[in-house]
Amino acid sequence: MASYVSSNANRWYVAREAVYGEVPAITGRNRIPAVKMTARQEFEKRERRDKTGSRTFQGLPVGLRKRTQFSLRTYMTGWAEVSQEPCYGPLFEAALGGEALRYGGGTAADGCTGMTLRFTSPHGLTAGQAVTCGDELRFVASVVDATTVTVNAPFSAVPGAGTAIGSTLTYCPGLELPSVSIFDYWTPGGAVQRILCGAAVDRLLIRVNADYHEFEFSGIARDLIDNASFAAGQGELTSFPEEPALEEFDYSVIPGHIGQVWLGSIPERFCTLTEAEVLLENGIEARDKEFGCGEPRGIWAGVRTVTAKLEIYELDDEATKALYQAARQRSPISVMFQLGEAPGQLFGVYLKAVVPETPEFDDGDARLKWRFAGCRAQGTLDDEIYVAFG
Repeated sequence: MASYVSSNANRWYVAREAVYGEVPAITGRNRIPAVKMTARQEFEKRERRDKTGSRTFQGLPVGLRKRTQFSLRTYMTGWAEVSQEPCYGPLFEAALGGEALRYGGGTAADGCTGMTLRFTSPHGLTAGQAVTCGDELRFVASVVDATTVTVNAPFSAVPGAGTAIGSTLTYCPGLELPSVSIFDYWTPGGAVQRILCGAAVDRLLIRVNADYHEFEFSGIARDLIDNASFAAGQGELTSFPEEPALEEFDYSVIPGHIGQVWLGSIPERFCTLTEAEVLLENGIEARDKEFGCGEPRGIWAGVRTVTAKLEIYELDDEATKALYQAARQRSPISVMFQLGEAPGQLFGVYLKAVVPETPEFDDGDARLKWRFAGCRAQGTLDDEIYVAFG
């Protein structure tokens, strides 16, 4: 007897596309954890103005252009294998555009300070790339020479000679944006299975200090394919792909209150943060207005917009006052969040120059709260935001 399909009985997979809209092959390693995915496909509804002799709607022709949108929300999870990129790495690459930069780790030499790292051998790092030391993650602010870098904020403990500097994977902004395919499989096997092909991430939202740390990816796609109505040629496929064999899928979720925040022109660690969001918007438009084109042929990204929203309790100290002064003077500050506090469970987002807006005073609670909203990041050339796993 037919039964309802449980909303928990599905599995998601994601993979980069070598060619826009061409669905790639996947394995069990492409599976991602997620909380919710929505996908909506609509057809253009063009008004008909022909005179039919009645007031009855005569219907619309077949073949009108399609519009497909999606949103995928996931918790931040542990990064089990340092040699592999995080399972949702393709989504971060699709959001930022640049290729992921892998740092294999190194060894600290004599002469390190809180914000200066010296290595025993050439490090090969570039500005914006992340490093870890113990349970802390930092970003390279500048490269001094082949064996020395400065980082964006001080480590809690100065690395001594012989200290291991951990490996990281850093995602950087790029000029062009790649696309991904997102696979949505359900149990039982007779349920409708779906694939979003040509998915382009227009918005990346990073939430800090929720119940759990969260990432949300949303944007547009070329098509929404399903096994119930599949026709050869969709997604450049000859048949609808079967779900790959299930592999072990065990991951840890990181509580939302665990991490660090560093703010200021001279970065200071703030322990008064109550809520924060970092929003990246790519201004994507689909190439779907061209003659002879029934579905998008590609994507085009506009000016990148990166904004931060912060809520902190006011303290009568110099660091908090400096934030207010920076907002009034329109002076850029650096913003860095470290989510997690254990190797293999570290995520960082770094905005090197953010102009804070004058905070709104919220006196509705017993303690005065400042709310900084719409604080936009700026840069020189594809360098306003970096995210990293370590």
